[in-house]
Amino acid sequence: MASDRRGRTPFSRSVFAAAFAGTALAWYDDHIFGVATALVFGELFFPRFDATAAALASFVTYAVGFVARPVAAAVVGHFGDRAGRRPMLILTLLLTGGSTFLIGALPGYAAIGVAAPLLLVLLRVVQGFGVAGEWGGAVLIAVEHAPPTRRSLWGAFAQYGVPIGVLTSNLAFLAVAALPDDVFTAYGWRLPFLFSAVLVVLGLLVRLRLPESPHFAAVRRAGATAAAPLRELTARHRHDLLWGALAATAPPALGYLLTVYLLGHGTREAGFQRGTLLTLVLLATVVWAAAILGAARLADRIGPRRVYLIGAAVAVIWPVPMFALVDTGEVGPALAACTVAAVVLGMMTGAQGALFADLFGVRVRYSGVSIAYTAGGVLGGAVTPLAASALFLASGSGAVVAGFVAALCLASVVGAARLRGAGAAAGRPGRSWPIRTLLRRTG
Repeated sequence: MASDRRGRTPFSRSVFAAAFAGTALAWYDDHIFGVATALVFGELFFPRFDATAAALASFVTYAVGFVARPVAAAVVGHFGDRAGRRPMLILTLLLTGGSTFLIGALPGYAAIGVAAPLLLVLLRVVQGFGVAGEWGGAVLIAVEHAPPTRRSLWGAFAQYGVPIGVLTSNLAFLAVAALPDDVFTAYGWRLPFLFSAVLVVLGLLVRLRLPESPHFAAVRRAGATAAAPLRELTARHRHDLLWGALAATAPPALGYLLTVYLLGHGTREAGFQRGTLLTLVLLATVVWAAAILGAARLADRIGPRRVYLIGAAVAVIWPVPMFALVDTGEVGPALAACTVAAVVLGMMTGAQGALFADLFGVRVRYSGVSIAYTAGGVLGGAVTPLAASALFLASGSGAVVAGFVAALCLASVVGAARLRGAGAAAGRPGRSWPIRTLLRRTG
């Protein structure tokens, strides 16, 4: 197959497009829900509460999508390990984009009463179901097609969709944020949700043309697919499942602090305009995407776990100065806060795909990476915005919120340090390194 001077082939670009398209849609959809949660859902769907209670109710709705994800990951992972990666990637694309479109068309409390928040929660669960299976499938379709020396780089194909999804969702909300407040509340916020239908069509055009993963295809040809992937996973990979879930907490904890919670905190407590904060997050996501590329290339040289550990360790330190910079109410310090957070996120997410894929054998890999990733997301992504709101309400201090996020990131360091080495992908048992030995090796 012909390649350009950098060794890229038309096929590698098609794998990139297939992995990237779905995760970009998934995180576009998830992030516009998060932004709408911070800016409009309390008023529109929970108007009978006071402002603080409405904000908490909105974040509970946001968290529901995460809570549903481990169950959804087990279901989608089961069929991904039994029927293949490709059909599940098509299903998750439809679930995520379809539910998001329907949220954009959902009447508010004033029109249909209590049915409005109930339907919002239901659609959020469906959205979470799609997102839960999307990441694992997208990572595997890339890693399992990758050359041996580029597993981290190809595993990062899916990760590019995360900042790009955040970037495009911020652009969409930045465009409608310029509308008058009454117009924004009436229908302006709906436009980014309805636009997801266009992204679904584009994603389907790419994914319908992609062949099945060669690793899974070989297992299926040999008649060696797992009869009960979840049972086999829990019997043989309990260690990696547990520590993988703990390791997965830092990226969503820091990511949702940056892209969701600070939008509300910055406007209410630091005096920023809504459009200003959206612009700062937009600029930070560009840095995030660039950091993913650098981290993935570094991970292919020194190992994904080392790179992930470095990022997680810095994530422990950064939340406190991050809040202090945002609370100045000045654009320059706030931009610095968001930029450093974006680099740290890129360090972790650039290495995460290959790191998690190498923990599990092909027979149970879809289930393993999906459950570990989403279980970590419940703690890091669902709890963080809700706990941050409650902690700030109780203490009035951003430092308390920062300490909570730092604690989650510390747990992630411990989890990543306890993961076994690569080798599961080739059928070899991994090695479990003591934390002291691992830190010495990474140093």
